Amino acid sequence: MKKSGIRGVTTIVAVVIAIVTLIVGLLIGIMVQAYAGVVTPTVGLTGDVEVGALFPATGDLATYGANSKSALTLAETEINEFLGDADAGWTLKLVHEDSATDPVVSLEKTESLFARGIEFIIGPQASDCVSAIKDYCDSNEILLVSPSSTRPGLNKPDDFLYRFCPTDLIQGPALARLMADDGVTKVIAVYRDDAWGKGLHDASKARFEQPAIGGEFIESIGYDPDAPGFDTIAATLSTLVAGAIDDYGIEKVGVLYIAFEEVVQFFTECATLSEDGWAVKWYGSDGTTLSAAMTADITFTAPFAYKTGFINPIFSPTVSDKWQKVHDYVKADLGRAPDSYTYATYDILWAVVLSLMSVDKYDASLVRDVLPEVTESLFGASGWVVLNADGDRAASDYDLWIIDLVDTAYTWTLVGKYIQATDSIIWE
Repeated sequence: MKKSGIRGVTTIVAVVIAIVTLIVGLLIGIMVQAYAGVVTPTVGLTGDVEVGALFPATGDLATYGANSKSALTLAETEINEFLGDADAGWTLKLVHEDSATDPVVSLEKTESLFARGIEFIIGPQASDCVSAIKDYCDSNEILLVSPSSTRPGLNKPDDFLYRFCPTDLIQGPALARLMADDGVTKVIAVYRDDAWGKGLHDASKARFEQPAIGGEFIESIGYDPDAPGFDTIAATLSTLVAGAIDDYGIEKVGVLYIAFEEVVQFFTECATLSEDGWAVKWYGSDGTTLSAAMTADITFTAPFAYKTGFINPIFSPTVSDKWQKVHDYVKADLGRAPDSYTYATYDILWAVVLSLMSVDKYDASLVRDVLPEVTESLFGASGWVVLNADGDRAASDYDLWIIDLVDTAYTWTLVGKYIQATDSIIWE
């Protein structure tokens, strides 16, 4: 009996030693493979997790950059409260940089963020800035998510760009339908001669001149937004409008002006000219919708926009409690209602954080792969965020805004909506 017991104990000890030896061997093997680059042990998120925010504090989209930054402040606070309640073990830290609405500056700031170890960037606002940094982000696997870059054709398969806004392949037809429904058949276009401005011009023209509408762009003027000469462009436009009125009649002529906030300089020049040629209908774009710079200039810009009925489309967020929360926060913070892209910015930060939680690793490639699935279940401040195969917002209606004179104050007023599904306008 004693000998049998000793043998049993000896057997158990041998098994334990074998198991311990196996575990130690496996650990040594994993460490060796990791050192050799074969296996990278998974490390969960801890401490401060940094995300870059590249928006214009200066330049031609400064108003919109300030709106987005305000919404990000709200989202960052809410997210860190959420992470704390979830005992996530990490906190979100936003690192803000000024894109200056400038492609060169945007690339410099992107390189600086990456040198800091940041693999996630929200922004930039302008398509030209996105285009300037896209190759760098793709090459270095930096996930780039823009709330407002609408230029078509920026995406390619397996890249690192998502956009939470519809492209100008939708806005162009919206503008064409808007002008056609106003009875305009002849358009004179003035556009910011960069990739975004030309792209929106071309998309609007292509749809407007299709047989279903049958209109015509009779003149198009591109301009360098950084060069002087708005007085010359305004004088040229005045002459063209007067000639078109003589040829086609005042009800048939419209002006399409595609710009950012250099609109203030251009409208100032237009307002100083004779008003004889300005009685035609004027149309803008998302680049000027809800611009605070326009309503702030009560001497020239706001009165000119009011007199010409300058109407501007921008993608339509879904009004909800989340929308209201962001709206009220930004308005209290900045004293103005936010633009549509502000709500998309808020949603982007939540989508990135939820994707990071899903993979539990600071890895842009992994987050890129899961983000579309995360957004499929995300009803955000801008509504349902559904991305198409290109990584852009799949569909959207467009709100229509004008500058109105309410009592003695110039203010942006919602007057209608373009419905994409039916290619039609509903007026308020």
